[in-house]
Amino acid sequence: MKWMRVVARWCLATMLLGYGLMAQAASSADYVLGVGDVVRITVYQNPDLSLETRINEGGTVSYPLLGTVKLGGLSITDAEKKIATGLKDGNYLKQPQVTMLLMSGKSNQVSVLGLVNRPGRYPLEAGSSKLSEVLAVAGGIVAGSGSDVVVVSGLRGGKPFRKEIDFPKVFASTGSEDDFGLENGDSIWVDRAPQIYMYGEVQRPGAQILLRDTTLLQALASAGGLTLRGTERGIRIHRRDESGQTKVIQLDMNDKLKANDIIYVKESLF
Repeated sequence: MKWMRVVARWCLATMLLGYGLMAQAASSADYVLGVGDVVRITVYQNPDLSLETRINEGGTVSYPLLGTVKLGGLSITDAEKKIATGLKDGNYLKQPQVTMLLMSGKSNQVSVLGLVNRPGRYPLEAGSSKLSEVLAVAGGIVAGSGSDVVVVSGLRGGKPFRKEIDFPKVFASTGSEDDFGLENGDSIWVDRAPQIYMYGEVQRPGAQILLRDTTLLQALASAGGLTLRGTERGIRIHRRDESGQTKVIQLDMNDKLKANDIIYVKESLF
């Protein structure tokens, strides 16, 4: 019975590996070729037609028998079909079976800007176009400084596109945000994390990062609490409304603060 369990586990592992390879192959087939990409082209039972080449500035390659072939702008699947059709229509092969493998992807790139550890331009490798994957390559968001909200902008369907993604929610147990799929030319922007400002009778006045759902009580604790001369009854919040006007309000200790709130703690008169 033990050997049967071993065989069953081996079969399951092989099946899962097969599914993984199939998913990766499907992702690679959707990759759109462009300038700088290096591809390996093979034709079944025709080794003389095998070629590893780079797509030049014109988006073309020089291929045996066919001469100059434009591959830029085509998916890998469509590029395979184009070469197969050329070989068949030219009466070189009756049923050519063409396979193309992306060796190095350089054409599809995105820009990662703002408060990440390694800002710059990064290629979208075949099968690796998720926001989390690109941010990981860029070293991640700068801890304690970068915002949780990541902005992705670019073009979709030829029209300007902009999306704000609450990044921690991508990995939350509820999964309320999708790990956004990127496309060639997208820009990723990580702004500075929102801040609040404390002054008056607190131990450590100044700016502090506004963490998610921070209450007035928590902010006062982060500032070291009140001084001996401070009073909770003398706390005022300066907050801008949507029109840009600043209003002075009072909050309960368990009320949540907003970005750019200014908290002033007055001195006790007694």
